[in-house]
Amino acid sequence: MLSDNDLKQLAEKGISEQQIEEQLASFRRGFPFLEITASASVEKGIKVISKEEQSDYMDAWDNYLAQNHTILKFVPASGAASRMFKNLYEFLSAAYDAPETSFEKNFFDNIKSFAFYDALNRKCLENEEKDILSLLATGNYKAIVANLLEPQGLNYGQLPKGLLLFHTYPEQVRTAMEEHLAEGAMYAKNKTGDVNIHFTVSPEHQAFFESLVAAKKNFYEEKFSVEYDISFSAQKSGTDTVAADMENQPFRDKDGKLLFRPGGHGALIENLNDMEADVVFIKNIDNVVPDSFKFSTVIYKKIIAGVLVTLQNRIFEYLRLLESGKYSHKQIEEMIHFLHNELCIRNPETKLLEDSELALYIQRKLLRPLRVCGMVKNVGEPGGGPFLAVNPDGTISPQILESSQIDLEDPEKKAMFEQGTHFNPVDLVCALKDHKGNKYNLPDYVDKNTGFISYKSKDGKDLKALELPGLWNGAMSDWNTVFVEVPIETFNPVKTVNDLLRPEHQ
Repeated sequence: MLSDNDLKQLAEKGISEQQIEEQLASFRRGFPFLEITASASVEKGIKVISKEEQSDYMDAWDNYLAQNHTILKFVPASGAASRMFKNLYEFLSAAYDAPETSFEKNFFDNIKSFAFYDALNRKCLENEEKDILSLLATGNYKAIVANLLEPQGLNYGQLPKGLLLFHTYPEQVRTAMEEHLAEGAMYAKNKTGDVNIHFTVSPEHQAFFESLVAAKKNFYEEKFSVEYDISFSAQKSGTDTVAADMENQPFRDKDGKLLFRPGGHGALIENLNDMEADVVFIKNIDNVVPDSFKFSTVIYKKIIAGVLVTLQNRIFEYLRLLESGKYSHKQIEEMIHFLHNELCIRNPETKLLEDSELALYIQRKLLRPLRVCGMVKNVGEPGGGPFLAVNPDGTISPQILESSQIDLEDPEKKAMFEQGTHFNPVDLVCALKDHKGNKYNLPDYVDKNTGFISYKSKDGKDLKALELPGLWNGAMSDWNTVFVEVPIETFNPVKTVNDLLRPEHQ
C-alpha cells in the first residue's frame, strides 16, 4: 500500500499510482523474450547502397535541405565518463605504484598524444609543483592519474564525455561536444545556414555545457558559415522507475521513502517527443572523429538521410492515395510490394484480405514514424544488432534488439544471434511527422514489454531496478525501420580513455 507520503513523493515527480502498479507488475512477471525469425543480413533486411545510388540519395538529401525543413541533431550526452576511466581507477587503488598492465603502460607511454595533455600538465604543475615529465621521471604515476580524474585536477572521472578534450588540431583542442557542432554543420545545415543541435544532459552538468557553448559557438559559426541553435534537456523525473526488493515490493531507503532510479536511455523518447523537427539525426556523444576523418561519416549521414526522405515521399504519396479512395487493385499490389521489399514488413495474412481490408492494413502500417538505421559489419563489439522480429499483430519487421531480449537458451534463437553479420552503432535518422505535417506522439509507439530488469544494491540491501525499453530498441519498436549498411570507419566510439590513442582519433 502507498502511504500519503508516498503519494506526495509521486506527485512531486509527476508519476501516477497506475505507473507504479505497472512497474511493480513488471518485476513480478518479468519481460518476455522477443520472437525473432532471423538476424538481418544483406540477403535479408539490410540494404547495400550501390555507388550509383549513393549520389542519387545524397542529391535527394541536398534537395530536402534546400526546401528549408527543420533538421535536428539529437545527441544523448548525459552520464559521467567514469566507465571510460575504469582501468585508471583500478590503477589508483592497486597495491603497486608503477604501471603493470598493458593498458596502464599504453596510457603512460603515449600520454603526450592525448588532447588533454596540456591541460593535465597545468594541473600537475599547480597541484604537485612538477610537470608530467618530472612526475614520470620520479615514478609518481598515481599523482598524474589523480590530477586527471579527481576534483582537485581535471575531474574527468565525474564529467560527462561531451566535456572531455578528445582531439588535437594545430590551432586548438576540441571536446566531443565541439566535434558534434562541426559534424552538424557538415550534413544538417539547411538553406538559410541554420544548424539545430540538442543535447540531453544531466542537470548537474548543464551549466558546464552552456558555458562551453558560450565560449565556442561564435568560433564554429564563423568557421562553417552557419548559425547554431543549441539546446539542452534533462531526463524527466517522471520517467524514473521505482526500485523493488527481492519480494517485488517497493524498495524503501533508510528514511522509508520510495527509491526511484533513472529509467535508462529509453526515457529519452520523451525528450525526443518534445522536439520540433521534421528530420532528426541521433548519434551517441562519444562516436566522433577529427575533421580529417569525417569524410566517410558525412557521406553516409547524407546517404541514409537521402534514403529516409526518398522513402518518406513514397509513403506520403501512398497515404494521400489511400485517403482519396481512388486507388486501383494494381496500386494496392504496388503498396504491398513496397511494404515487403522496401520496409521489409511481412504479413502472412495479406493473401486472405480483400482490397478494402488491405487498404486499411497498408494505411495502418504506413502511418507511423520512420527511421533509417546505419548498420556496420560485426566486429565483436558488445550491444544490439539488427533482427527480423515478430510483432504483437503477427507481422514481421526489422528491429534492433539487445542480447537480453533474445532467448539464448533456445538453440535456434542462439544460432540466429551468433550468426548475426551486423552490429548497431547507433547511427539513426528519423522522420517524426505524417503526410499532413502533424507530429507523431512517440510514446504511443513504445513496446512496454521490452524493458529490462537488473540487480543492484543500496545501503547493503539487494534491489531490482527497472530499465525502460531502450531508445533505439523497444522505444521505437512500432516505427517503420530500414537498415542500411554503413562502413566500419563511421563507427569510432570512445569506450576507454586509450581508445583516444587509435589512429582515427589522432
